Amino acid sequence: MDNEQIIKTEYADIMQKSYIDYAMSVIISRALPDVRDGLKPVQRRTLYDMYELGIRYDRPYRKCARIVGDTMGKYHPHGDSSIYEALVVMAQDFKKGMTLVDGHGNFGSIEGDGAAAMRYTEARLEKVTQEAFLADLDKDVVDFMPNFDETEKEPTVLPVRFPNLLVNGSEGIAVGMVTSIPPHNFGEVIDGVKAFIKNNKITTEELMSYIKGPDFPTGGIVVNQSDLLDIYTTGSGKIRLRGRVEIEKGKNGRDRLVITEIPYTMMGANIGKFLNDVAALVESKKTTDIVDISNQSSKEGIRIVLELKKNTDTENLINMLYKKTRLEDTFGVNMLAVADGKPETLGLKAIIEHHVDFQFEVTTRKYRTLLTKELGKKEIQEGLMKACDCIDLIIEILRGSKSQKQVKECLVNGITEGIRFKSKASEKAAAGLRFTEKQAAAILEMRLYRLIGLEIEALQKEHEATLKNIETYTDILNNYKSMAKVIIRELDALKKEYAIPRKTSIENAAEAVYEEKKVEEMEVVFLMDRFGYVRTIDVPTYERNKEAADSENRYVFPCMNTDKICLFTDLGRQHLLKVMDIHFGKFRDKGTPVDNLCNYSSTEEQIICVESLGKVKNAELLFATSQGMLKKVEGQEFDVAKRTIAATKLQEGDKLLSVTVLADTAQLVLRTHQGYFLRFPLEEVPVKKKNAVGVRGIRLSQKDAVEEVYCMAEGEDKVTTYQEKEVHLNKLKIAKRDGKGTKYRV
Repeated sequence: MDNEQIIKTEYADIMQKSYIDYAMSVIISRALPDVRDGLKPVQRRTLYDMYELGIRYDRPYRKCARIVGDTMGKYHPHGDSSIYEALVVMAQDFKKGMTLVDGHGNFGSIEGDGAAAMRYTEARLEKVTQEAFLADLDKDVVDFMPNFDETEKEPTVLPVRFPNLLVNGSEGIAVGMVTSIPPHNFGEVIDGVKAFIKNNKITTEELMSYIKGPDFPTGGIVVNQSDLLDIYTTGSGKIRLRGRVEIEKGKNGRDRLVITEIPYTMMGANIGKFLNDVAALVESKKTTDIVDISNQSSKEGIRIVLELKKNTDTENLINMLYKKTRLEDTFGVNMLAVADGKPETLGLKAIIEHHVDFQFEVTTRKYRTLLTKELGKKEIQEGLMKACDCIDLIIEILRGSKSQKQVKECLVNGITEGIRFKSKASEKAAAGLRFTEKQAAAILEMRLYRLIGLEIEALQKEHEATLKNIETYTDILNNYKSMAKVIIRELDALKKEYAIPRKTSIENAAEAVYEEKKVEEMEVVFLMDRFGYVRTIDVPTYERNKEAADSENRYVFPCMNTDKICLFTDLGRQHLLKVMDIHFGKFRDKGTPVDNLCNYSSTEEQIICVESLGKVKNAELLFATSQGMLKKVEGQEFDVAKRTIAATKLQEGDKLLSVTVLADTAQLVLRTHQGYFLRFPLEEVPVKKKNAVGVRGIRLSQKDAVEEVYCMAEGEDKVTTYQEKEVHLNKLKIAKRDGKGTKYRV
């Protein structure tokens, strides 16, 4: 085509621009809340849709499926699950400082149970949402914008009367940024806003005399009060949270620990994880003081009970729970919100400042609308009062006119042409009339009953009230102090009705310190059978059952109960497991699968060597692979903190054949699948690092591989069998490493 335009551009430029556009869309239009109303777009649209559908706090509940469908069809063209999830969270009192939606049905639980499907649940607006979020939308207090298909209008922000961003907090992940704002106490936040309105030069530290810190709906204790000033000044930091633990006296002089409040971060599946962690502490014998764990939580609140032994050091045990479980956790604060159309990390004062500016803007627009309305009423009232004074003349004009237009022109401009009057005096009086267009329209619509004496008095009183309103509204609009007084009055009314006592305590607590009970060191015998089940027994038990233990198990060796066990696999990995984690018991106990105790997977790899770390780290290890690669490694390299490491580097297609702890070895013999034997001194194998491949021990022909590695002491006569024939290894001639070897003839 002649008028076709092809724009040539760099692909990288297109990608960069497109990605930036996408990122900004996610940041501004999905993931981050607006600092003014503290809501993300999906929350704002859901609440506005409920308001439009008339699902008010004093009306019946409506199906959530109806709310979600209507919101998706009109305002939020994304998945229904995201809308329903936002609706559910706004109704969960254990997640929000103040619920915005009144849910009816199963809306999930603090223990992580999900809400029922939207077709089963119902909802309506909370009273506070209706009064403090959605009131005055008819007074032009906020801007409206077209929805996605320009068939509806939606508010760009809701006229929220308190800093919802602080009261309910917010969490969201955008592109390259994340927001995490803790909830705060409603009454304290209102006191902070009032203090800022009265003195906008107030410091963050002074604000914190009103807003003490976060107030989580789950309660708990903030233990790093001294860090809060820095967090609220910068807008980011870490809050340390602890659950609340009470000590109750049980039967027979036994105490019990009762957890009545949990850290906010422990909600959901983490409660189950906490119970598992406590059970793991008992199983691993980190503590022997807990005899029973029960979760007695209900709708009334959290109650996790730990039954204790007699004479337990409860203080030490509580500190252990703080240290070893999520009973003490951190809440990462990053107060990121959309301010003036762009994402910004805000401190406490900045959030309140943005909110107060917004309140003054909303109040200005509200009273400007009300003033305009009152001025219109004043104009009409004055017209009607003036009309009452000359009602006989107006009736004469009405009766002498041929059309409504003729009457209106006479009332507004004094045009009497075409109107029949009873006298010239009446015509002259009519020519002097100068009502406004609105007054003339009101006079024409006026009903005769308004001429009753009492009605005229009522009109005069109404006019006086209008004049008073105009005076009040003008004063509010022109005087900062008057407007501030109005905003503070509204805040006081909200506080009186909706403020609740603080749930979270704030203090400076010492670091949790507990004394670990020293494990009594003793020698045990490690047993691992051919099915991969491991256990340990004491030495006397082993001595009594030595013959059976040696014949029934693949690996048997002594070690200390404080030691670790090294498992080397054919994939070149080393897995470590603590002896303390291994079942210790009777000889005929079944034991535990080794897969359950470390990262080893019996479906992916095979164990080729098992040894105690105590023995490994004080020796040299010989590594041999099926492709004939050899190396010696210092055992100290395998004494690591990680549970799994790469013990050696393997070439493509190669597998680790054997790992041998060297003691008196002087010579090596390698045997291949095709029957080649090579004998050479061990000193020809160099010491390498664990991440090295090693050196070639034998030259292999195609399709051949090393099958056995024999270690021999000086002068040792070692005999093996090959194809049912005995082979005396010390009779093989000594050669050099990296030779082809001698083929054994059967």
